[in-house]
Amino acid sequence: MTDTLDIKITKVNQSKLSTVNFDNLQFGKTFTDHMFTADYADGQWGNFQIVPYGDITFSPAMSSLHYGQTFFEGLKAFKHENGTVSIFRPDKNAERFNQSAERMCMPTLPVELFLESIATLVNLEKSWIPNQENSALYIRPFMFATDPFLGVAPSQTYKYMVLTCPVGAYFSKNLNVKIETEYSRASDGGYGFAKCAGNYGGAMYPSMLGLQQGFDQLIWTDAKDHQYIEEMGAANIMFLIDGKLITPTTRDTVLKGVTRDSVLTLAQQWGIPVEERRVSVSEIIEAAKNGKLTDAFGAGTAAGVASVIAITYSHQKYDLPNPENSEFTQKLSKTLLDIKYGRIADKNGWNLVV
Repeated sequence: MTDTLDIKITKVNQSKLSTVNFDNLQFGKTFTDHMFTADYADGQWGNFQIVPYGDITFSPAMSSLHYGQTFFEGLKAFKHENGTVSIFRPDKNAERFNQSAERMCMPTLPVELFLESIATLVNLEKSWIPNQENSALYIRPFMFATDPFLGVAPSQTYKYMVLTCPVGAYFSKNLNVKIETEYSRASDGGYGFAKCAGNYGGAMYPSMLGLQQGFDQLIWTDAKDHQYIEEMGAANIMFLIDGKLITPTTRDTVLKGVTRDSVLTLAQQWGIPVEERRVSVSEIIEAAKNGKLTDAFGAGTAAGVASVIAITYSHQKYDLPNPENSEFTQKLSKTLLDIKYGRIADKNGWNLVV
């Protein structure tokens, strides 16, 4: 990319890279040497910097701590066999970033600023990108309100930051999931489509209960009647029924996933029928009972393609076919990784080379 921002770069005196065990990476716990920061004040963005990763100071009255004006994105950079580094579909993340900003009454970020901040930081930290299969450099852009003001009103100042961390696979096994019918993740007219912190904070308690019951993830349903599938805890959810790929439509309660869009695009290019619509719980359970539900999986940036091995609904468990025998899922997972790692042609132009 051509640099257009005046980014001040302050490098660390000594890198932590040599201390990292890349064969034992816990997701989101190992951070690279640097981070990007920018500030919003008087109606404009400025003070673009890359500085050593570390703590930041703020007022205890900072409005994001009290009123939740904060959200984030997640995307990944990959190292190709020839040493090239690319970021997967950052333009889609930029689009969703600004959708979240608008819903949270926060300033949007120029797409060029979003892309350049990420590309510049990734280029600086490219030595941190793991070489192991199914590993990547996870990128976390986020924004939060910074006014020291205890009043229920949108902040006038904000900070935008980008963190990066080397990661391995988010899930190490096929998933045993439960369809949640008591608690809700999001409601109509709310902000479930935005990647704001409150969505995740409110989901932690029911997710904890699910883990205690032996489930790896919850499948969320609509808040009104719990009759329709919405998404999985860490990803969008997809079902293969009678040879059709079926997934809930994105709406104000469902995240517009980048991996979701990529999966649907590939399926359509392969001639597989795709249906984006309201998906009822009863339909999924009936398909599981009669063997027509041949595959179910989560699709997300962190999760990748995460296969489901069993679904529990109303205390009844339904085992699904072994995902290892699913021609579609295996092809899908391999193709996405091959595109990201540059092993096959990027026909859709999804990789941003840095």
